[in-house]
Amino acid sequence: MKDHPSLSAIASQIRRDIVRMVHAQNSGHPGGSLGCTDLFSALYFEILDYQPANFTYEGENEDMFFLSNGHISPVWYATLARAGFFPIDELSTFRMIHSRLQGHPTPEENLPGVRVASGSLGQGLSVAIGAALNKRLSNDPKWVFCLTGDGELQEGQIWEAALFAAHHQVDNLITIVDYNKKQIDGSTDDVISLGNLNQKWEAFGWKVFEMNGHDFDQIRNTIQLAKEERGKGKPSVILMHTEMGQGVDFMMGSHAWHGIAPNNEQLSQALAQLEETLGDFNYPDKK
Repeated sequence: MKDHPSLSAIASQIRRDIVRMVHAQNSGHPGGSLGCTDLFSALYFEILDYQPANFTYEGENEDMFFLSNGHISPVWYATLARAGFFPIDELSTFRMIHSRLQGHPTPEENLPGVRVASGSLGQGLSVAIGAALNKRLSNDPKWVFCLTGDGELQEGQIWEAALFAAHHQVDNLITIVDYNKKQIDGSTDDVISLGNLNQKWEAFGWKVFEMNGHDFDQIRNTIQLAKEERGKGKPSVILMHTEMGQGVDFMMGSHAWHGIAPNNEQLSQALAQLEETLGDFNYPDKK
């Protein structure tokens, strides 16, 4: 386990980073980012085995993470910066022209931590499966993780990938679904109902787990249970129950905050609810 502040302290700071980044450019996706912050904090500050100073696209002998629902880039960028992949003050360039931190992640600008462009929903799981197969062929004992959105499961490519992973017994892969039941146009039940996801994934040949995505003990324990399935011939999926906008009361539970930015007053309200624990990043004119 890495030496670090408490996960709750890290998560609070990352949530501050998210709302400030999105507010500054009046653009971005705060809702899902805030909802997944606790997962990212646990992954990058406790669970994943990685070397930020020696990042490679191949990810040999380290755990690899793929963000399939790339629109929640604010939480990933903030986490990567806080974990040492690039300078924290670079967060001030979010969504700017020529910035490495575009609205959807891309490796084009050699951004440490990002191995594939994502944002065209449905594609990330396929890439993660390829990475997991490569590790198996290379006798690499490390893990591949992939995060998808629940609305993203309305994409057919996800289910093609799910069939492929089960058929090829890709059991060094752990997929996590952000199951907040919200998407840009409303609830998933209203847009295209997902039905019983537990039964669906089981029918596709996966081992299914569920967890509260805002409980660090559940995150730790559920991922450990998924790891114990390795060698049994089934990929694992975790249905992670979260609240969109978690941590900011007026954003919580509303699909309206999927892809809009807070105004000045709303930013102040949000920051008042989120403790500054690790120090805010600087904007060039605010040092």
